[in-house]
Amino acid sequence: MGQEDRQLHASTFGAAATAYAEHRPDYAQAAVRWALEPARGPRVLDLGAGTGKLTATLVALGAEVVAVEPDPAMLAELRRALPGVRSLPGSAEAIPLPDASVDAVLAGHALHWFDMAVAGPEIARVLVSGGILAGLWNVLDNRVDWVAELERVGGSAAIGPRDTLSGWRAETAAAHLPGDGVAGRFGSPEQAEFPHGQRRTADSLVAALATRAGVLVMAEREREATLGRIRALLASRPETARGEFTLPMLTGVLRVHQP
Repeated sequence: MGQEDRQLHASTFGAAATAYAEHRPDYAQAAVRWALEPARGPRVLDLGAGTGKLTATLVALGAEVVAVEPDPAMLAELRRALPGVRSLPGSAEAIPLPDASVDAVLAGHALHWFDMAVAGPEIARVLVSGGILAGLWNVLDNRVDWVAELERVGGSAAIGPRDTLSGWRAETAAAHLPGDGVAGRFGSPEQAEFPHGQRRTADSLVAALATRAGVLVMAEREREATLGRIRALLASRPETARGEFTLPMLTGVLRVHQP
């Protein structure tokens, strides 16, 4: 995806901020602990914090968190949910923090939206020497038959390779790199995933998938057709047709160190 397309997709979330806050999952605490394990201190920047899904997990783990988010509607939802957290307007490409002011920078479902040619130096600037950069993604376990069928029916706009257990590692392995021939500012990546199943209903799963950027940018007719196919599948499967079920999911983490 080119930079213009990436910016277009990333800019869609504000219109769905309330639904995003209600239906998107949080992150496995074990995954966040692993991301922060090598950090030299408790100061963490949640970059591209959205409505605060990752921020809340960081708070629960006792981190000293500052959240930075560019979209005003998403930031408003974060402030409503977490009024005690310091939260600032800003972006990965223009971080409103001083040099060497945090021990770790974490990004939940956001690192792939950053222009790392610009964001990489900015992230390196605010990190202490030896600081940690980590991206986290919630991914569906497509080893499970009905989840693999959901992936097929929903299409890549709703469930792309980055959103699945089979694809997320390859899709994110270079997410910390600028991608323009410029040397990266971080060391070699480490990746791990942690179980994070979610209780869902068919309606809440459809609502969550409707907040995916690829779905948000669809024309209305195409979006309704895609969500209709997903609803029909969920109604046809014994695992999902009645009441609540567990959505097989994991939190994947990419972790790199600043030299």
